[in-house]
Amino acid sequence: MNATIPPAVLHCREMVCTGDGEIDVVIDAPQNGVGPAIVLLPSSQRDSLDFDPLARQLALLGHRVLRPQPRGMGRTTLPVRQLTLHALAQDVIDTVEALGGGSAVLVGHAFGHFIARVADMDHPQCVRGVVVAGAAARVFPAGMAESLDIASDPSQPDALRIAHLQRAFFATGNDPRAWLEGWHPDLRAIYRAAGTVPAKDRWWTVANAPLLDLQGAQDPWRPPESRSELQNLLGAQRVTVQVIDQASHALVVEQPVAVAGAIARWMALLPEGGGRGAGAAHGV
Repeated sequence: MNATIPPAVLHCREMVCTGDGEIDVVIDAPQNGVGPAIVLLPSSQRDSLDFDPLARQLALLGHRVLRPQPRGMGRTTLPVRQLTLHALAQDVIDTVEALGGGSAVLVGHAFGHFIARVADMDHPQCVRGVVVAGAAARVFPAGMAESLDIASDPSQPDALRIAHLQRAFFATGNDPRAWLEGWHPDLRAIYRAAGTVPAKDRWWTVANAPLLDLQGAQDPWRPPESRSELQNLLGAQRVTVQVIDQASHALVVEQPVAVAGAIARWMALLPEGGGRGAGAAHGV
């Protein structure tokens, strides 16, 4: 997490002021500070520092990468009471409008893709595209939520946590021990409740912007029979599916170079402008 920033990358932090408080945003960009904007949104109970290697790779590829720290994390001062996905999506849009030129590609890792897709639903004019990275199947496979709870609980023995991290997050051969740290279990109930408003049935069938569905080849949250789930629902013209080898649910930290390359290649094919400029709203 504290690796040296390559000299070709500008790395800084800025605070975005809103009516309710401030958002702590980590920025990685080419040395001139400009480039197509990407917003990275972390998974459940984790902050945006997980994206350090991925953000550097994307910046080296010419992108301006914005990482708003979620409510309750970093120096973000926005309240955590009565959170909803609508409120979390508004935080993303406030970041895009302040630091991203008003339009960006949103990359949501696991729970982060809930927020990205609600932002696309609520604010399509600000969303060029959505990348869902490590999105679970629409119905979570048995045992995965339980493994998340154990893996994220620092009161559990390390050996047990590592076993569940390996089971639910890291592919065979990838070391899960880095994720013993970096959890915010005190926020578990708050974010779990936020994830239910609006209900998944409301946003799951909506895609205004083009969507890249990045899946780890060994992700138990996304078994092979669910590979084409979003594409079948929303259409092959709207959804591109790509599988990342030697990766599981934590693919953004397991394979940051491969993930960055996949995102950059897909972005190069996107039209300019927001989601509605890229095509009509799609709802099922």
